Amino acid sequence: MKKLLIISLLLVMSVSLGLFAAGTSEQAADSKNKTVIEFWTWRPEDIEFYDAQIAKFEAENPDIDVVQTAHKNTEYNTILAASLSGGSGPDVFQGRAYGGLATFADSGFLEPLEQWMPELKNYSATALLGATSPTDGKIYGSPAVSQTVFMYYNKGVYEELGLSVPRTWDEMIRNFEAVERAGYVALGNGAKDGWTLETMLGGMGPAIYGGTDFYNAVINGEKNFLDPAFIDMVETMKSLSRYLPDMYVGIGYEDMRGNFINEIAPHLIAGSYEAAYFRAQNPDLDFGIFAVPGRKASDPAWVSVYADMNFAMNAGSEKKDAAVRFLKFLSSKEFGKAMVSELKMVTSVPGVDASSDAFISDVLALQKHATPYLFLVGFRYNQPTGSSLWQAAAQGVMAGTLSPREAAQQVQDGIASYYEPFQK
Repeated sequence: MKKLLIISLLLVMSVSLGLFAAGTSEQAADSKNKTVIEFWTWRPEDIEFYDAQIAKFEAENPDIDVVQTAHKNTEYNTILAASLSGGSGPDVFQGRAYGGLATFADSGFLEPLEQWMPELKNYSATALLGATSPTDGKIYGSPAVSQTVFMYYNKGVYEELGLSVPRTWDEMIRNFEAVERAGYVALGNGAKDGWTLETMLGGMGPAIYGGTDFYNAVINGEKNFLDPAFIDMVETMKSLSRYLPDMYVGIGYEDMRGNFINEIAPHLIAGSYEAAYFRAQNPDLDFGIFAVPGRKASDPAWVSVYADMNFAMNAGSEKKDAAVRFLKFLSSKEFGKAMVSELKMVTSVPGVDASSDAFISDVLALQKHATPYLFLVGFRYNQPTGSSLWQAAAQGVMAGTLSPREAAQQVQDGIASYYEPFQK
Protein backbone atom coordinates (compact mmCIF):
# COMPACT_ATOMS: atom_id res chain seq x y z
CA MET A 1 0.00 0.00 0.00
CA LYS A 2 2.81 2.38 0.92
CA LYS A 3 4.55 1.62 -2.36
CA LEU A 4 1.39 2.45 -4.33
CA LEU A 5 1.02 5.77 -2.44
CA ILE A 6 4.63 6.73 -3.08
CA ILE A 7 4.33 5.85 -6.76
CA SER A 8 1.13 7.94 -7.03
CA LEU A 9 2.80 10.95 -5.38
CA LEU A 10 5.79 10.68 -7.69
CA LEU A 11 3.48 10.59 -10.72
CA VAL A 12 1.63 13.71 -9.52
CA MET A 13 4.90 15.54 -8.89
CA SER A 14 6.21 14.51 -12.28
CA VAL A 15 3.11 15.78 -14.07
CA SER A 16 3.18 19.04 -12.06
CA LEU A 17 6.82 19.63 -12.82
CA GLY A 18 6.14 18.94 -16.47
CA LEU A 19 3.31 21.45 -16.56
CA PHE A 20 5.44 24.03 -14.71
CA ALA A 21 8.31 23.48 -17.10
CA ALA A 22 5.99 23.82 -20.06
CA GLY A 23 4.52 27.04 -18.65
CA THR A 24 7.97 28.43 -17.95
CA SER A 25 9.08 27.49 -21.44
CA GLU A 26 6.05 29.24 -22.96
CA GLN A 27 6.74 32.39 -20.89
CA ALA A 28 10.36 32.36 -21.97
CA ALA A 29 9.28 31.97 -25.59
CA ASP A 30 6.83 34.89 -25.23
CA SER A 31 9.59 36.99 -23.69
CA LYS A 32 11.97 36.13 -26.51
CA ASN A 33 9.36 37.11 -29.10
CA LYS A 34 8.88 40.58 -27.59
CA THR A 35 10.79 43.65 -28.72
CA VAL A 36 11.95 45.84 -25.84
CA ILE A 37 12.37 49.54 -26.56
CA GLU A 38 13.76 52.25 -24.29
CA PHE A 39 11.85 55.51 -23.77
CA TRP A 40 13.40 58.52 -21.99
CA THR A 41 11.80 61.70 -20.65
CA TRP A 42 12.96 64.75 -18.69
CA ARG A 43 9.87 64.85 -16.46
CA PRO A 44 10.14 62.58 -13.39
CA GLU A 45 6.89 64.16 -12.15
CA ASP A 46 5.04 62.50 -15.07
CA ILE A 47 6.26 58.93 -14.55
CA GLU A 48 2.85 57.62 -13.45
CA PHE A 49 1.13 59.24 -16.43
CA TYR A 50 3.53 57.63 -18.90
CA ASP A 51 3.37 54.28 -17.12
CA ALA A 52 -0.41 54.27 -17.61
CA GLN A 53 -0.09 55.29 -21.26
CA ILE A 54 2.61 52.68 -21.89
CA ALA A 55 0.32 50.02 -20.38
CA LYS A 56 -2.36 50.99 -22.93
CA PHE A 57 0.15 50.80 -25.76
CA GLU A 58 1.47 47.41 -24.65
CA ALA A 59 -2.09 46.04 -24.39
CA GLU A 60 -2.63 47.05 -28.03
CA ASN A 61 0.86 45.87 -29.03
CA PRO A 62 1.57 42.72 -27.00
CA ASP A 63 4.76 42.04 -28.94
CA ILE A 64 6.42 45.24 -27.64
CA ASP A 65 7.61 46.17 -24.14
CA VAL A 66 8.43 49.83 -23.40
CA VAL A 67 10.87 50.65 -20.60
CA GLN A 68 10.58 54.23 -19.31
CA THR A 69 13.48 56.18 -17.79
CA ALA A 70 12.99 59.72 -16.47
CA HIS A 71 15.96 62.02 -15.84
CA LYS A 72 16.05 65.35 -14.03
CA ASN A 73 15.26 68.09 -16.55
CA THR A 74 18.45 70.09 -15.89
CA GLU A 75 20.62 66.99 -16.43
CA TYR A 76 18.68 65.42 -19.28
CA ASN A 77 20.45 66.89 -22.32
CA THR A 78 23.91 66.09 -20.97
CA ILE A 79 23.00 62.47 -20.17
CA LEU A 80 21.18 62.02 -23.48
CA ALA A 81 24.01 63.51 -25.54
CA ALA A 82 26.60 61.33 -23.82
CA SER A 83 24.51 58.22 -24.38
CA LEU A 84 23.72 58.92 -28.03
CA SER A 85 27.31 59.91 -28.86
CA GLY A 86 28.43 56.64 -27.29
CA GLY A 87 26.32 54.69 -29.76
CA SER A 88 23.58 53.70 -27.34
CA GLY A 89 20.74 55.68 -25.80
CA PRO A 90 16.96 55.27 -25.93
CA ASP A 91 15.00 54.23 -29.00
CA VAL A 92 12.36 56.93 -28.47
CA PHE A 93 12.76 60.02 -26.32
CA GLN A 94 11.48 63.46 -25.51
CA GLY A 95 13.47 65.96 -27.55
CA ARG A 96 13.85 69.68 -26.98
CA ALA A 97 12.43 71.97 -29.64
CA TYR A 98 14.13 74.53 -31.92
CA GLY A 99 17.89 74.66 -31.40
CA GLY A 100 17.87 71.75 -28.96
CA LEU A 101 16.46 69.48 -31.65
CA ALA A 102 18.65 70.96 -34.38
CA THR A 103 21.83 70.28 -32.40
CA PHE A 104 21.05 66.58 -32.07
CA ALA A 105 19.83 66.34 -35.67
CA ASP A 106 22.96 67.99 -37.06
CA SER A 107 25.05 65.55 -35.03
CA GLY A 108 23.33 62.64 -36.79
CA PHE A 109 21.60 61.35 -33.65
CA LEU A 110 18.00 61.77 -34.85
CA GLU A 111 16.06 59.84 -37.46
CA PRO A 112 14.16 61.99 -40.02
CA LEU A 113 10.49 61.14 -39.53
CA GLU A 114 8.61 62.12 -42.70
CA GLN A 115 9.19 58.73 -44.33
CA TRP A 116 7.99 56.93 -41.22
CA MET A 117 5.13 59.26 -40.29
CA PRO A 118 3.48 60.92 -43.31
CA GLU A 119 0.74 62.16 -40.93
CA LEU A 120 3.16 64.86 -39.76
CA LYS A 121 2.00 66.93 -42.74
CA ASN A 122 -1.25 67.51 -40.82
CA TYR A 123 0.48 69.38 -37.97
CA SER A 124 0.46 73.18 -37.83
CA ALA A 125 3.40 75.10 -39.28
CA THR A 126 4.02 76.62 -35.83
CA ALA A 127 4.29 73.20 -34.19
CA LEU A 128 6.54 71.85 -36.94
CA LEU A 129 8.88 74.85 -36.66
CA GLY A 130 10.12 73.51 -33.34
CA ALA A 131 10.62 70.02 -34.82
CA THR A 132 12.47 70.99 -38.00
CA SER A 133 16.21 71.40 -38.49
CA PRO A 134 17.05 74.67 -40.25
CA THR A 135 20.14 72.97 -41.67
CA ASP A 136 18.39 70.50 -43.96
CA GLY A 137 14.70 71.36 -43.51
CA LYS A 138 13.82 67.84 -42.38
CA ILE A 139 11.39 67.04 -39.55
CA TYR A 140 13.09 65.15 -36.73
CA GLY A 141 10.36 65.15 -34.08
CA SER A 142 6.67 64.55 -33.68
CA PRO A 143 5.39 67.76 -32.00
CA ALA A 144 3.93 66.99 -28.57
CA VAL A 145 2.86 70.12 -26.69
CA SER A 146 3.19 73.88 -26.60
CA GLN A 147 3.72 75.90 -23.43
CA THR A 148 2.60 79.36 -22.40
CA VAL A 149 4.25 81.56 -19.75
CA PHE A 150 2.13 83.80 -17.52
CA MET A 151 1.32 84.66 -13.91
CA TYR A 152 -0.30 82.12 -11.61
CA TYR A 153 -2.28 83.65 -8.75
CA ASN A 154 -4.01 82.31 -5.65
CA LYS A 155 -7.75 82.90 -6.01
CA GLY A 156 -8.36 82.32 -2.31
CA VAL A 157 -5.94 85.06 -1.30
CA TYR A 158 -7.40 87.44 -3.87
CA GLU A 159 -10.88 86.80 -2.50
CA GLU A 160 -9.63 87.17 1.09
CA LEU A 161 -8.08 90.56 0.33
CA GLY A 162 -10.68 91.81 -2.15
CA LEU A 163 -8.23 91.94 -5.07
CA SER A 164 -9.00 91.84 -8.79
CA VAL A 165 -6.94 90.58 -11.70
CA PRO A 166 -4.78 93.59 -12.65
CA ARG A 167 -5.26 95.40 -15.95
CA THR A 168 -2.07 97.51 -15.71
CA TRP A 169 1.44 97.04 -14.37
CA ASP A 170 0.79 99.50 -11.52
CA GLU A 171 -2.35 97.60 -10.49
CA MET A 172 -0.28 94.41 -10.34
CA ILE A 173 2.31 96.12 -8.12
CA ARG A 174 -0.48 97.33 -5.82
CA ASN A 175 -1.68 93.73 -5.55
CA PHE A 176 1.87 92.68 -4.63
CA GLU A 177 1.97 95.29 -1.89
CA ALA A 178 -1.46 94.29 -0.58
CA VAL A 179 -0.51 90.62 -0.20
CA GLU A 180 2.78 91.63 1.46
CA ARG A 181 0.88 93.68 4.05
CA ALA A 182 -1.21 90.58 4.72
CA GLY A 183 1.94 88.59 5.53
CA TYR A 184 2.55 86.78 2.26
CA VAL A 185 5.59 86.80 -0.03
CA ALA A 186 4.31 88.77 -3.02
CA LEU A 187 6.05 86.85 -5.81
CA GLY A 188 7.44 83.34 -5.29
CA ASN A 189 10.12 83.34 -8.02
CA GLY A 190 13.85 83.01 -7.33
CA ALA A 191 17.16 83.51 -9.12
CA LYS A 192 19.26 80.46 -8.23
CA ASP A 193 18.53 78.62 -11.50
CA GLY A 194 19.28 80.65 -14.61
CA TRP A 195 16.60 78.98 -16.70
CA THR A 196 13.87 80.16 -14.31
CA LEU A 197 15.00 83.73 -15.00
CA GLU A 198 14.39 83.06 -18.68
CA THR A 199 10.92 81.92 -17.63
CA MET A 200 10.50 85.17 -15.72
CA LEU A 201 11.47 87.11 -18.83
CA GLY A 202 8.92 85.08 -20.81
CA GLY A 203 6.20 85.96 -18.32
CA MET A 204 6.81 89.66 -17.65
CA GLY A 205 9.20 90.78 -20.39
CA PRO A 206 6.92 91.18 -23.43
CA ALA A 207 4.66 93.57 -21.50
CA ILE A 208 7.63 95.94 -21.20
CA TYR A 209 9.71 95.47 -24.37
CA GLY A 210 6.72 95.32 -26.72
CA GLY A 211 5.91 91.70 -27.55
CA THR A 212 5.84 90.54 -31.15
CA ASP A 213 6.67 93.93 -32.66
CA PHE A 214 9.99 93.94 -30.79
CA TYR A 215 10.64 90.26 -31.55
CA ASN A 216 10.16 90.76 -35.29
CA ALA A 217 12.29 93.91 -35.31
CA VAL A 218 15.14 92.05 -33.58
CA ILE A 219 14.91 89.01 -35.85
CA ASN A 220 15.04 91.31 -38.89
CA GLY A 221 18.00 93.26 -37.50
CA GLU A 222 16.00 96.50 -37.25
CA LYS A 223 16.57 96.57 -33.49
CA ASN A 224 18.92 94.78 -31.12
CA PHE A 225 19.26 94.08 -27.40
CA LEU A 226 20.72 97.50 -26.68
CA ASP A 227 17.39 99.00 -27.61
CA PRO A 228 15.98 101.19 -24.78
CA ALA A 229 12.84 99.01 -24.61
CA PHE A 230 14.90 95.91 -23.79
CA ILE A 231 17.09 97.68 -21.23
CA ASP A 232 13.93 99.09 -19.65
CA MET A 233 12.63 95.51 -19.39
CA VAL A 234 15.80 94.37 -17.60
CA GLU A 235 15.54 97.30 -15.18
CA THR A 236 11.90 96.46 -14.54
CA MET A 237 12.73 92.83 -13.85
CA LYS A 238 15.34 93.94 -11.34
CA SER A 239 12.72 96.13 -9.66
CA LEU A 240 10.62 93.01 -9.00
CA SER A 241 13.33 91.72 -6.65
CA ARG A 242 11.72 93.99 -4.05
CA TYR A 243 8.78 91.53 -3.99
CA LEU A 244 10.69 88.22 -4.15
CA PRO A 245 11.39 85.97 -1.15
CA ASP A 246 14.22 86.82 1.25
CA MET A 247 17.55 85.54 -0.09
CA TYR A 248 15.92 85.12 -3.52
CA VAL A 249 19.31 84.56 -5.16
CA GLY A 250 19.37 81.18 -3.38
CA ILE A 251 15.77 80.27 -4.25
CA GLY A 252 15.76 77.41 -6.78
CA TYR A 253 13.07 75.85 -8.93
CA GLU A 254 11.63 73.45 -6.36
CA ASP A 255 11.61 76.23 -3.75
CA MET A 256 9.63 78.41 -6.16
CA ARG A 257 7.07 75.70 -6.72
CA GLY A 258 6.84 75.11 -2.97
CA ASN A 259 6.24 78.81 -2.33
CA PHE A 260 3.14 78.71 -4.50
CA ILE A 261 1.87 75.22 -3.67
CA ASN A 262 2.13 75.84 0.08
CA GLU A 263 0.44 79.26 -0.28
CA ILE A 264 3.46 81.17 0.99
CA ALA A 265 3.37 83.30 -2.16
CA PRO A 266 0.11 84.06 -4.00
CA HIS A 267 1.90 84.85 -7.30
CA LEU A 268 4.33 82.89 -9.46
CA ILE A 269 5.56 83.55 -12.99
CA ALA A 270 5.75 80.09 -14.55
CA GLY A 271 4.73 77.94 -17.50
CA SER A 272 1.47 76.16 -18.24
CA TYR A 273 3.30 72.86 -17.60
CA GLU A 274 3.07 73.48 -13.83
CA ALA A 275 -0.72 73.18 -13.47
CA ALA A 276 -1.01 69.40 -13.15
CA TYR A 277 1.84 69.29 -10.64
CA PHE A 278 0.28 72.03 -8.53
CA ARG A 279 -3.01 70.14 -8.39
CA ALA A 280 -1.33 66.85 -7.56
CA GLN A 281 0.67 68.37 -4.72
CA ASN A 282 -2.16 70.45 -3.25
CA PRO A 283 -5.63 69.46 -4.50
CA ASP A 284 -7.18 72.23 -2.37
CA LEU A 285 -5.15 74.97 -4.05
CA ASP A 286 -7.52 77.28 -5.94
CA PHE A 287 -5.47 79.09 -8.55
CA GLY A 288 -6.04 81.11 -11.68
CA ILE A 289 -3.83 82.68 -14.34
CA PHE A 290 -3.41 86.06 -15.98
CA ALA A 291 -1.11 87.67 -18.52
CA VAL A 292 1.22 90.19 -16.93
CA PRO A 293 -0.25 93.54 -18.06
CA GLY A 294 1.50 96.42 -19.73
CA ARG A 295 1.91 99.98 -18.50
CA LYS A 296 -1.54 100.98 -19.82
CA ALA A 297 -4.80 99.03 -19.82
CA SER A 298 -4.90 99.45 -23.60
CA ASP A 299 -1.54 97.69 -24.06
CA PRO A 300 -1.71 94.06 -25.22
CA ALA A 301 -1.27 91.61 -22.33
CA TRP A 302 1.35 89.38 -23.95
CA VAL A 303 2.12 85.75 -23.10
CA SER A 304 5.19 83.95 -24.44
CA VAL A 305 4.34 80.75 -26.32
CA TYR A 306 6.68 78.04 -27.59
CA ALA A 307 6.75 74.48 -28.86
CA ASP A 308 8.06 72.58 -25.88
CA MET A 309 8.79 68.96 -26.62
CA ASN A 310 8.92 66.57 -29.54
CA PHE A 311 8.98 62.80 -29.52
CA ALA A 312 12.07 61.74 -31.44
CA MET A 313 13.67 58.50 -32.63
CA ASN A 314 17.30 57.49 -32.23
CA ALA A 315 18.92 57.24 -35.65
CA GLY A 316 21.05 54.39 -34.27
CA SER A 317 18.12 52.34 -33.00
CA GLU A 318 18.03 48.74 -34.18
CA LYS A 319 14.31 48.53 -33.38
CA LYS A 320 12.92 51.26 -35.59
CA ASP A 321 9.73 49.41 -36.58
CA ALA A 322 8.71 49.02 -32.94
CA ALA A 323 9.89 52.54 -32.14
CA VAL A 324 7.70 53.98 -34.91
CA ARG A 325 4.65 52.14 -33.61
CA PHE A 326 5.24 53.74 -30.21
CA LEU A 327 5.83 57.15 -31.83
CA LYS A 328 2.53 56.86 -33.67
CA PHE A 329 0.81 56.05 -30.38
CA LEU A 330 2.39 59.14 -28.79
CA SER A 331 1.08 61.14 -31.75
CA SER A 332 -2.47 59.78 -31.61
CA LYS A 333 -5.59 61.78 -30.73
CA GLU A 334 -6.18 59.52 -27.73
CA PHE A 335 -2.76 60.34 -26.31
CA GLY A 336 -3.24 64.03 -27.12
CA LYS A 337 -6.53 64.03 -25.20
CA ALA A 338 -4.78 62.45 -22.22
CA MET A 339 -2.12 65.17 -22.29
CA VAL A 340 -4.89 67.75 -22.03
CA SER A 341 -7.07 66.07 -19.40
CA GLU A 342 -4.34 64.65 -17.17
CA LEU A 343 -1.22 66.78 -17.64
CA LYS A 344 -3.13 70.01 -18.37
CA MET A 345 -0.97 70.78 -21.40
CA VAL A 346 -1.89 72.17 -24.80
CA THR A 347 -1.37 69.28 -27.18
CA SER A 348 0.09 69.78 -30.65
CA VAL A 349 -1.76 66.75 -32.04
CA PRO A 350 -4.18 67.93 -34.79
CA GLY A 351 -7.89 67.51 -34.19
CA VAL A 352 -7.85 67.38 -30.39
CA ASP A 353 -10.26 69.78 -28.68
CA ALA A 354 -7.90 71.23 -26.06
CA SER A 355 -10.56 73.66 -24.84
CA SER A 356 -12.50 70.81 -23.21
CA ASP A 357 -10.46 71.41 -20.04
CA ALA A 358 -11.22 74.60 -18.08
CA PHE A 359 -7.56 75.42 -17.36
CA ILE A 360 -6.51 74.83 -20.98
CA SER A 361 -9.43 76.97 -22.10
CA ASP A 362 -8.08 79.81 -19.95
CA VAL A 363 -4.59 79.32 -21.43
CA LEU A 364 -5.94 79.46 -24.97
CA ALA A 365 -7.84 82.65 -24.13
CA LEU A 366 -4.59 84.30 -23.01
CA GLN A 367 -3.00 83.29 -26.32
CA LYS A 368 -5.06 86.01 -27.96
CA HIS A 369 -1.86 88.03 -27.51
CA ALA A 370 0.72 85.28 -27.99
CA THR A 371 4.32 86.21 -28.76
CA PRO A 372 7.35 83.99 -29.41
CA TYR A 373 9.40 83.05 -26.34
CA LEU A 374 12.21 85.44 -27.20
CA PHE A 375 15.52 83.61 -26.80
CA LEU A 376 14.23 80.04 -27.06
CA VAL A 377 12.45 80.50 -30.37
CA GLY A 378 14.80 83.01 -31.98
CA PHE A 379 18.32 82.37 -30.71
CA ARG A 380 18.94 78.76 -29.68
CA TYR A 381 20.43 77.54 -32.96
CA ASN A 382 24.02 78.75 -32.54
CA GLN A 383 26.60 79.04 -29.78
CA PRO A 384 26.51 80.86 -27.48
CA THR A 385 22.73 80.53 -27.43
CA GLY A 386 20.61 83.52 -26.56
CA SER A 387 19.21 81.52 -23.66
CA SER A 388 22.60 80.80 -22.09
CA LEU A 389 23.65 84.43 -22.55
CA TRP A 390 20.45 85.80 -21.04
CA GLN A 391 20.39 83.37 -18.12
CA ALA A 392 23.93 84.29 -17.06
CA ALA A 393 23.34 88.00 -17.57
CA ALA A 394 20.02 87.93 -15.70
CA GLN A 395 21.63 86.19 -12.74
CA GLY A 396 24.23 88.94 -12.68
CA VAL A 397 21.53 91.62 -12.68
CA MET A 398 19.50 89.96 -9.94
CA ALA A 399 22.64 89.44 -7.82
CA GLY A 400 23.69 93.06 -8.33
CA THR A 401 26.95 92.28 -10.13
CA LEU A 402 25.79 93.58 -13.54
CA SER A 403 23.84 96.68 -14.45
CA PRO A 404 20.88 96.23 -16.82
CA ARG A 405 22.85 97.89 -19.62
CA GLU A 406 25.90 95.67 -18.99
CA ALA A 407 23.64 92.62 -19.10
CA ALA A 408 22.10 93.76 -22.39
CA GLN A 409 25.57 94.40 -23.83
CA GLN A 410 26.67 90.90 -22.81
CA VAL A 411 23.70 89.36 -24.61
CA GLN A 412 24.14 91.59 -27.66
CA ASP A 413 27.86 90.85 -28.03
CA GLY A 414 27.38 87.10 -27.70
CA ILE A 415 24.64 86.88 -30.33
CA ALA A 416 26.39 89.36 -32.65
CA SER A 417 29.35 86.97 -32.82
CA TYR A 418 27.34 84.85 -35.27
CA TYR A 419 24.08 86.65 -36.09
CA GLU A 420 24.62 88.55 -39.34
CA PRO A 421 21.81 91.12 -38.91
CA PHE A 422 23.62 92.36 -35.78
CA GLN A 423 26.94 92.67 -37.63
CA LYS A 424 25.84 95.38 -40.06
